Parts: sequence; C-alpha cells; structure tokens
Amino acid sequence: MITSTRNPRIVRIRKLAQRKHRQRQNCFLVEGLQLLSMAVEAISTPSTPCARVRPGEVYYSEPLFTGETAPRLLTDLTGAGAEPIPVDANVLNTLSERDRSQGLAVTFGVSDLECTLEQLVLTISPISGRQITAAGARSPKLVLILDRLQDPGNMGTIFRTADAVGVPGLFLLEPCVDPFDPKTVRSTMGSIFSVPFARTSRIDELFQHLARLGYSLVGADTTRGSNAWQSDALRGPVALILGNEAQGLSPDLQRTITSYVSVPQHGRAESLNVAVAGAVLMYEWLRVNNENI
Repeated sequence: MITSTRNPRIVRIRKLAQRKHRQRQNCFLVEGLQLLSMAVEAISTPSTPCARVRPGEVYYSEPLFTGETAPRLLTDLTGAGAEPIPVDANVLNTLSERDRSQGLAVTFGVSDLECTLEQLVLTISPISGRQITAAGARSPKLVLILDRLQDPGNMGTIFRTADAVGVPGLFLLEPCVDPFDPKTVRSTMGSIFSVPFARTSRIDELFQHLARLGYSLVGADTTRGSNAWQSDALRGPVALILGNEAQGLSPDLQRTITSYVSVPQHGRAESLNVAVAGAVLMYEWLRVNNENI
C-alpha cells in the first residue's frame, strides 16, 4: 500500500492536473463513481471503432468506499486490465478535487480515446445510405463543430448534451481547451467516453469532407442567423458550428458556412452561453427531424 504523498507514482499522477503532463504521459485521471460507471459501460460497448476506453491504473482506498458501487467498479476495472494500486485514504484524497474522495481514481489513455480527423470522418460517413452510431445504423444526421472553445465547463456540457441527443461526432477546432482537462471531464458527466471526437486545425479539409458527405454547414450566430424556429436550416444532415465564447465564429469559417441560425431573445441579455445555445439548437434539430430518426 502506498502511504506517502511523496511516492513517485503519486507525484506523477498529481502532475496530470496540467495539460503538458497529460500530453507527456498520454493519460488523464478520472474520479467520481458516475463517470467511472460510464467508463466501464463504454469498455464493453465502444462508441466507435476509432476509440477504445482502456483503464491504466486504479488507485483505490477501501476505507473510503461507502456502498457497493466502488467495489464493483474496482472489480470491473481490474477485470478490464487496469493495474490495482492500494493507497492510504489521505493519499487518495490528495489526488481528488472533491472534499473527500469516493475511493477510486483511475487513469485512461488519451490516444486510445481520441479519434483522428480521418477516423471520425469515416465513422460518420454514409455506408449504403446509412451511418454507424453507438445506437445502431441510421442515416447521417447531426455533428458538431466547436470553434476554438476555451472554457472547460462549456465544452464538457456540450459533450453531455450531444450524448443525450445522439450526436455521432464532435470536431474540436484548435487551439481549444483540452477535452481531458479535469473540469471538462467532470462537466461531461462521463459522456467523454460515449461521444467520439477529434481535434483538428485542418479546417478546409474538414469542411470539404462534410460537404462531400452531404452535411449542411450551419453556423450559430446571434446577429446574422435566421430565427431557428422559422428556418429550414436545421432540417436534414447538419454540421452545427458553435463559436468561441468571446469572439463567436471565426472569420476563416464564415466563407464556407452555408446558413446561419439564432435562438430568439426577448430580454436584455446580449447573448446566450455557448453551451446553452448549443443545447437549444441541438434539441431544435431533434424536433425538426423527429420523423426521420
């Protein structure tokens, strides 16, 4: 059992709070029983061939277990190949962003979970008029493009909503907030394990792929967009583009966007939070296309 916070393993894992160390170690840390439950589910039912959920190390402290969930997850994770590492409760608490750990902290591989641009495009490509998704085969419908988002909470919330709507892929335009940032991962509530995504700066190539696959490129824009309730822009296969929190949609995207939509506003607020606006538009797409889903 590891009892010292100066243990080299513990020092190394604590460094995963920083992006550069997540990149160097090619892994990120996850805690929270709900997130880990979704990770375990995704291990047996991967969302796409280009992503695999692979647990690395499981740091655990049995005195912190308060029910049956944590022991079950420990068994499932070790059964999936994770290395179990018992640690003192005080040591595990130093790895936790909570006031008190729930008894488990697990590393997962970054490169295992993230798709390349080519892999994700292939995943959302029509195959004989149908598309492969986590829920089964269906026609290609809605994908999201996140334009250089910088807030981890916004990105995590968009992941979670996209998962609820059944979005088969997210494209994250660089430079953007790290999807493996602890705050992002926590905000996804486990949906980071369910929604395939790729980071890219190859914008023209991405848009060419999407246009070839029949997706309309629709930008969310308060000032130039048509009222989403009165527009046909969200009907059919759509790549919905959500802009940066401070700057909105980047100028280099606007020459390729085919149409714009906005969410009606009747109060004094200047704009909606990007995660809120994205959620409204995703569900409006779902309503408009309900008969084809």
